[in-house]
Amino acid sequence: MKFSSFIKDKILQISLIAFGIATIEIFLLCYHYGNFIKIYIPLIMLILYFISIVIEYFKKKVYYENIYKTLDELKEKYLITEIIENSSFVEGKILKDILEQIDKSMIENVNNYKYLTEDYKEYIEMWIHEIKIPIASR
Repeated sequence: MKFSSFIKDKILQISLIAFGIATIEIFLLCYHYGNFIKIYIPLIMLILYFISIVIEYFKKKVYYENIYKTLDELKEKYLITEIIENSSFVEGKILKDILEQIDKSMIENVNNYKYLTEDYKEYIEMWIHEIKIPIASR
């Protein structure tokens, strides 16, 4: 995950923060507060928001890189849901839940085909047995 693509994904939030800061600055200009307040408030908002974005980026980057690394090391890739750890953010939990549902569906599908082949095998064995009896009695 590249930081630039992460920022592009956050462009709406960044725009809203910029709009909020601009609005606060306009109100501060109307009430003639000191220059220190006019600079301090938006600067603190920007710094705190930037820190939160960087923390979120690194949490997600580490989580998704761990998934890719684990997936590369697995021989049976369908076991990924058993191995990946729970995330501390909502999107990671949603991803794991989706993968678990897909895995469950795949297991049900495989079991369905397994039962169908077993039924077919039993049918063939019964048919062979039914044919064998008249041939053997001759």
